[in-house]
Amino acid sequence: MTNFHQLDAISLSGQPISMADYAGKLVLVVNTASHCGFTPQYAGLETLYKKYAAKGLVILGFPCNQFGKQEPGGAEEIAQTCHINYGVSFPMFEKVNVNGAATHPVFRYLKDELPGVLGRRIKWNFTKFLVGRDGKPLKRFAPISTPEKIEAAIVAALESKVLL
Repeated sequence: MTNFHQLDAISLSGQPISMADYAGKLVLVVNTASHCGFTPQYAGLETLYKKYAAKGLVILGFPCNQFGKQEPGGAEEIAQTCHINYGVSFPMFEKVNVNGAATHPVFRYLKDELPGVLGRRIKWNFTKFLVGRDGKPLKRFAPISTPEKIEAAIVAALESKVLL
């Protein structure tokens, strides 16, 4: 059985990153897009990251072009949107698929562990998965769940002393 911390991904700058690097952290994994109605959520995600990073929160952004082709650009354009337009400082990864045969292993694992209303599919950009410090997926949030609406769940998970 795979654990979240056994997975890996490629950063937006092309570097391999092991999810084991985030062991002991509360992780919020988000599939993102630069040209989506939910794109302004980047600002709220950055606010959460800055507010709670010192307490152990990390946010991982995974751009995806599968929904309305709302992430058409390459790594440079994605970085520009994230960093310049929204001040994103949390880790961003290369563009991935979150549904279908080419689903990235991080999303395959998270969808298997926390299926949503569409079963093991992601409905749209800015679906969020909260992963505990022990690597166990805790909760899935719909795209319409803004960062502000999920803050209480993040605080509760950060305050939990369970580190298994």
